[in-house]
Amino acid sequence: KGKMFEEAYADPVTDLLDQCGVFRTRLFRESCVFHQGCYVKDLSRLGRDLHKTLILDNSPASYIFHPNNAVPVVSWFDDVDDAELLNLLPVFEELSQADNVYTRLDQLRGH
Repeated sequence: KGKMFEEAYADPVTDLLDQCGVFRTRLFRESCVFHQGCYVKDLSRLGRDLHKTLILDNSPASYIFHPNNAVPVVSWFDDVDDAELLNLLPVFEELSQADNVYTRLDQLRGH
């Protein structure tokens, strides 16, 4: 089988964002749980420290199991000038150094 659609467009974007090769894993729709008609990213299935794990998605339904790990983004469809991910790079760099992403994300959200 060929790559799924999400993987086919996400890999080139991820390659641009991760030019130094720091991302350990790339997960796509086939890694999600199908829950009440939605594909949900269930971080508990990864076996990782959730205090150091983020979900980046434009669909709130995809992170309903772990909203405190979420970095919401707006949809980019048909926007050739979209630069949201590039604008978030300083945030990701800061979060990569955080001992606890929950604390820093709460601060960024103004809580």
